[in-house]
Amino acid sequence: MRDLGVGFGYLLRGQRWVARHGKSYGFGLLPGLITLVLYAAALVALGVYGEGFVTWATPFADDWSRPWSGLFRGFLTAVLFALALLLAVLTFTAVTLLIGQPFYESLSERVDRDVSPDGTAPESGLPLWRELWISGRDSLRILARALVWGILLFALGFVPLVGQTVVPVLGFFVTGFFLTEELVAVALQRRRVDLRERLALLRSRKTLVWGFGTPLGLAFLVPFVAVFLMPGAVAGATLMARDLLGEEIGEGGDAEDPGTTSGVDLGTDPEPVAGERRRATS
Repeated sequence: MRDLGVGFGYLLRGQRWVARHGKSYGFGLLPGLITLVLYAAALVALGVYGEGFVTWATPFADDWSRPWSGLFRGFLTAVLFALALLLAVLTFTAVTLLIGQPFYESLSERVDRDVSPDGTAPESGLPLWRELWISGRDSLRILARALVWGILLFALGFVPLVGQTVVPVLGFFVTGFFLTEELVAVALQRRRVDLRERLALLRSRKTLVWGFGTPLGLAFLVPFVAVFLMPGAVAGATLMARDLLGEEIGEGGDAEDPGTTSGVDLGTDPEPVAGERRRATS
């Protein structure tokens, strides 16, 4: 159970890191803001045109007597909007990470350099398009797993008593696990750790993952919170990735952005021991 506190500690430490490094924090806000604008525009469009779409999709209800046709179509419109909101919650992190791949890669590297004893960070050596492809592919695979769990938990929700007590709790832990996987992937992909190995690492330390991801998932339920917590979540997940791989974690007490004041060029190609070990085994 100690790992629960350790995982939550990484979440807090990541938020403290970006609070001390204002430039990195502002840099990391951009992808979340872009995703928020896109999702908001899509939801507004659904709110404006959703009723018309439902009317078009249910021509058989044209001949129904009032108020049944209106009630039926109003119910379907509400269900459509609720499903869109659920899909937005489930995919927000994955889409933000995909849009912000270059932003979060840079942020994660700065965290690695800040806490690494030798001031270096592992680099994948892959071109940007290849990293985007791997990230998008893995995100779809994780989303598919999450949807399977979501369908299972939805079905269990109809079980009396259990569905109203145990299932919601399980849902938060499942959400926390997959949310953590998406976040640690930023640091682990740079170390050439593939999806299967990432999942094995996370399953070996489930309480650590739950301590990090479950409270973060709960916080993400509050509108707009995800945008402001995302940079710190990426920073904390980078620290967790180092823990999972047994890499040393320093204090990282620099008052300024390590990418701008430590004298380390973000474009250099360091050769960290852990990174080389991972590349050799991949």
